[in-house]
Order: sequence, then structure tokens, then C-alpha cells
Amino acid sequence: MRNESDFDELKEECGVFGIVGHPDAAELAYYGLHALQHRGQESAGIVATDGTGFRYHRSMGLVHEVFNRDILEGLKGSTAIGHVRYSTSGESLLTNAQPLVFHHEKVGQLALATNGNLVYAARQKKELEAQGAVFHTTSDTEVIAHLIANSRYDELKNAVKDALNQLTGAYALLILTNDSLLVAQDPHGLRPLSMGMLGDAYVFSSETCAFDVIGADYLREVQPGELLVLNRQGLRSLSFAEPASRAVCSFEYIYFARPDSDIDGINVHSARKQLGRQLFNEAPVAADVVTGVPDSSTSAAIGFAEAAGIPYELGLIKNRYVGRTFIQPSQELREQGVKMKLSAVRKVVEGKRVVMIDDSIVRGTTSRRIVRMLKEAGATEVHVRISSPPVKYPCFYGIDTADREQLIASDHTVEEIRDLIGADSLYFLSEQGLIRSVGRRGAVDSCGHCLACFNGGYPTVIEEKESVPVEGRQG
Repeated sequence: MRNESDFDELKEECGVFGIVGHPDAAELAYYGLHALQHRGQESAGIVATDGTGFRYHRSMGLVHEVFNRDILEGLKGSTAIGHVRYSTSGESLLTNAQPLVFHHEKVGQLALATNGNLVYAARQKKELEAQGAVFHTTSDTEVIAHLIANSRYDELKNAVKDALNQLTGAYALLILTNDSLLVAQDPHGLRPLSMGMLGDAYVFSSETCAFDVIGADYLREVQPGELLVLNRQGLRSLSFAEPASRAVCSFEYIYFARPDSDIDGINVHSARKQLGRQLFNEAPVAADVVTGVPDSSTSAAIGFAEAAGIPYELGLIKNRYVGRTFIQPSQELREQGVKMKLSAVRKVVEGKRVVMIDDSIVRGTTSRRIVRMLKEAGATEVHVRISSPPVKYPCFYGIDTADREQLIASDHTVEEIRDLIGADSLYFLSEQGLIRSVGRRGAVDSCGHCLACFNGGYPTVIEEKESVPVEGRQG
């Protein structure tokens, strides 16, 4: 069961990695998943094939905990897909660990790995069960498998196209058979998915940082509404839907992606530094030192400090050895949970006016504790600057946000939030400042960003009463 601090951090559901045409496919998938570990820490899995059958391993835990040399050596094959998962609701179960593996009457074995969330998965699951489908997981990825199996089309690529056209939501999807890999991106391109090359092998990843780890070269993004089919005949690009207005998740730039990744050609670290510069332009403040809440806010804090001409310092240090399942046996220790993860550097902040940069405020509990921590360490003033607009609406596309009632910005003004967290001043980056800072180009006002959690403008139709996710969701 989660405690309240779990809801004060935005969490992305998962990351996917795939490789076709390399003799060490599973080992490279391992390194790729290791690079994507920040996208999911609850489970990991790899499925590999040599064309005659699947070999796979999935388990709960971090990538290095799930796999060892003996396991990887057993995953023979030149094609592999992998997945790291963070579940957003329901229990964290091994049965939900991906890639999910099924037997398909027409194509034999089928494995799926996806990043995102299907808006109407719960309703579709009920409809499929009424038709006789039996579900073995609580992941909405299994809905995709059943839609493929139920398609009136015999050829796999047509069955996949048919299934995808019945989905609403976000998905960066890998589908593996013994002789093919199919790769798909939802019509809005909500979740990132890049294609690269390693020699003659094609590589796919949620983030380009995985390409750097294995020495692959970036080729391009998988396009919204695109279906790629890779087999012995080579690579074929198809369209399963007309591309809709691009709406890549803004939090990929703000928070989720690694700083060394490029999302749609834009470097994440550079974008975050510009977010910090824009924060100073919109809300300058007289201060002595700038610090960021590690690690995702470091780049923005550097940008703010550069624009302000104020020193950037490590005023907060992250404890990297706090276990994911750390047992908190008492309420008193639970209240001290932030101190287990972060420590204020007294000699840096004592007697100083501090600007604290963070990427978001969800419930406000963590921000309140960090502000208090800095003041207890001797900061005379703490001015909070947030490198995103206020999060007022829930996400239906694969981010673990609380219900709207649990989002502090949904029913509090900025001044009320400032008072609740105990800051001397508080400012959230404007939507236009976000768009300008990231630097995406586009014909629409959003310049290809999804801004739904800030303004409620969802890129797909949302019927909130019917969009309750399947218990385990995709990630």
C-alpha cells in the first residue's frame, strides 16, 4: 500500500526497447533497459527469438536484479524486445510484468511491450470478456493482444492495424513474433519512441540515451500513426491512422526523460536549462544561491542561476541508496521520509536567501518538507520556482497522477500553495514559457505539446466515468 508521499511525485509508467538483426540481441536489450531504468523500477523483462521459438525472462525488481549472465546467455536469438515497468494503480504483480507473451492461433507466439495507457481499456476488457475472452493479467496491454486475436484479418499486420484503430490513448508499442517485429506509435505521438541503427541491426527505444549506451546511431522518431514491420524482407513503413495533432507529453522534457536523451530532436538537458532561464525571466528574485531538487531539476536550476547571475550550489543532496521498499515502521519515521531521500547542505544554505527549483508540485507534501528542511538548515528565505505550470488535471495517458481532488493546484491558488508549503515566494512557469523554452515548432498553439494536465485540453476524447484504467494499466 502506498503512503501519501508516493502521490507527491509524478511517475512515468515504463520504457520499451527492441532490436532486430543482432546476434547478441538479448544482451543489448539488457543494456538498453538499464539506460531506461528511470522509467520503471518495479519489474523488467526480455523476450528473444531465433526464429524458432521464444525465450524469455521477467521478474520483479531492477534490471540488474532481474538478469544475470546465465539468464542472458539463455535468451538466444537475433531479435529481442524488453520492458521496464512502473505500475500506476493496483498491485505490482509478476503477472503484469512485460513483455507479455501469448499464443496466437494465426501467428503462433506473440509478445507485446508498450509504454502509455489506454483510456477505455476497462470498458473494452468487459466487452471482450462478454465475447468469451479470458484475461490472465490486469494490464491493459492484454486488451491489445485480444483485439489482435479477434480481428477479422488473417495477416498479422492487418490484424494489428485493425486493433490499433480500436484504441484511444497513448502507446509506444512493440509486437514480436518468431519472424517479425512490429512497432507502432499512437496517432498523437504522446509517448516518445525512437529508431536507430547498430551496424545492420535496427534498434528502437523509448529514449535515445539507450542508443548511446550500446553505440547505436539515431535515425528518426517513429511517427504518429505509423506502423513499422521488420522481417526478412526488410523494413516497411505503413500508416494505420491519419496522424493527429502532435501532442508529445510535456513532462518528458520537464521531468521524465534522462538529460542526455533527445526527444523529437530536442536535447532534454538543453530544454530544461532554458526552462530555468525562462523562470528567471518571468519571476526574478533577489537571492544569494540557487539549488535544484535532485536530479530532474538540476538542469533547470543551472539555467536559472546562469540567467540570474547567482551561484548555483548543491544545497540539496540525494541519498542514492534508499531502497525502493524501505520499511517505515512508525508514523514518526514516515514523516521523516523526505530526509531519507534528501539532505540539506547546511554550509551552503545557512544564512542565505535560497531559490529552490523543482519540476512540479503534485500534492505539496514533499515541497513543504523540503522548504522546512532548508529553513532548519539555516536558510533565511526560501523562494520556490517550479519549471512547469501548475498540475491541475489528471493524466489518462500513462503518468501516475493522483485523482484531481488530490492535486493541490486544482483547488488552491498559487498564494494558497505558497502558504501551505511555507515558502517566501512561489512561481510556476507559464504555459507559453514552457512552449517557448522547449523550442518545438508547430502550426498549432501548443507546438506539439500535450498540456492536458495543466489546462484540461486533452488531445483525445475523454469520458471520465468510462476512462477508469484496468487495475494494472500498461506500464
